Amino acid sequence: MTAMNDLTTATLMQLHADVLFTYDAQGRMQQANEPWPDRGPAPLFFLGLPVTGTPVCRYRHDVSNTLVQALEALAATEPPTGMPAHPPQQVAQYQHLLQSGKCEAGPSFLVPETFTVAAPGIHLTPEHTALLGPDFAWLGPDLDYVQPCAAVVIEGQVVSVCRSVRITAAAHEAGIETLAPFRGKGYAAAALAGWAAMVRKSGVLPLYSTSWNNHASRSVARKAGLLCYGSTLSIG
Repeated sequence: MTAMNDLTTATLMQLHADVLFTYDAQGRMQQANEPWPDRGPAPLFFLGLPVTGTPVCRYRHDVSNTLVQALEALAATEPPTGMPAHPPQQVAQYQHLLQSGKCEAGPSFLVPETFTVAAPGIHLTPEHTALLGPDFAWLGPDLDYVQPCAAVVIEGQVVSVCRSVRITAAAHEAGIETLAPFRGKGYAAAALAGWAAMVRKSGVLPLYSTSWNNHASRSVARKAGLLCYGSTLSIG
């Protein structure tokens, strides 16, 4: 197996696109690749811009071939990305083509093997629902679906969790939630580290992504020294 941290940024972006959505036989997006039964719809258009390499474009099954050609032509004009610091330059043009104001964009990261944090963390399973408390009660019914799930427990209560919210045989995508009174204390990073260790132990890649306007999440990535392999844009 290829060493996880030796993969190119372009390959990582391909794996990221694969883990985010489900696809039909023609390679068109169908739904968000969420592990729970009630999956949401895929966006109309996904653009992944790796640090080095060509853009990764994916299209929903109901986007016309004419529109696909126009989007591909526009994506081909994206300048070399390098280390991303902001959304793609052509956001307004993509939205105009798709006639959609719904837009999500942000950086994407690989959790490196060297990232470890010492904290009171556990592997959170359905047997631990008594630790969830009222603020994490919503997580209980999903625990069977979002494994592995790591949690930081303070005084007998879960205060931060990191779970698998997108899953393929090659990669898992992290989803992190931390109770407001416990933010800024390093617990999110600790939950992420515990989750990533379990994901790697199963032989797959631990990926993490966020939005440009989620400053707290980007701060976790920065402080944890995560490896940025590019940025993404989803419209519709």
